[in-house]
Amino acid sequence: MHIQIHHRTTYKYDTPISSIIQNLRLTPRNHESQNVRNWRIDFDHDVLLQKRDDAFGNVVHMLSLSSPLDSLTITVDGEVETQETHGVVRGTYERFPVGLYLRATPLTEPNAAITSFAKDVATKTDPLGQVHQLMESLFKEMKFDDGPTDATTTAAEAFEQRRGVCQDISHIFLASARSLGIPARYVGGHMFRKDGEVQQEAGHAWVEAYVPDLGWIGLDPTNGISQSEAYVRIAVGLDYLGAAPVRGSRQGIAKESLDVHVAVGQAGQQQQS
Repeated sequence: MHIQIHHRTTYKYDTPISSIIQNLRLTPRNHESQNVRNWRIDFDHDVLLQKRDDAFGNVVHMLSLSSPLDSLTITVDGEVETQETHGVVRGTYERFPVGLYLRATPLTEPNAAITSFAKDVATKTDPLGQVHQLMESLFKEMKFDDGPTDATTTAAEAFEQRRGVCQDISHIFLASARSLGIPARYVGGHMFRKDGEVQQEAGHAWVEAYVPDLGWIGLDPTNGISQSEAYVRIAVGLDYLGAAPVRGSRQGIAKESLDVHVAVGQAGQQQQS
């Protein structure tokens, strides 16, 4: 599948800020089922941009600008060729032993309710069967709702409400899998929707779980399906913070507003609006 992506993020400030520094995890890497055909990041200001890899092997561009500004727009355009592997992810850039992905974080710390849920639903004896049971059960248990949670909501808080967005549902999966001794990690990227809807409100999040003899398996508990050729993998981490598309800081006292536009389609589809 040839997937085209247009991603525009605009920050606006009610009073000018004096400088800004941001880490951008917006660029995918190649692996066995993903080939980046072209990719470009543009800005509406002259910025200093430095490229590096972070600890997880994600491509990071560090943006810095030391002149007053009242807005900043970051635009990404690219095309990625993907292959169907039925969820198996191979050829990825690995820097850490698998055991690292058993580590809990403040966003993915399992509480008693999550630990009990994981034990109750993951009844199969093999890890592959267990991660599929977790995915299917979370799809049934959780309601997608962008109202009650935000970027700081923990897995425990979202699970208590039984509501959240893909970030929250992925965090609950991570907490559940790790409580069972299954290494799992957060994935940020994009998904081509099979219903043909190109315009989207944001990127997508899913998970990868490690299964002996198979390796990393991509699972989307928000939609109850395994990763397919419709997914473009951008960044991974222990949780959202490790794979966030944009994180940074600014100098200046100002209220910030954020507008994000994402379009994900096949080659030849209209992307921008």
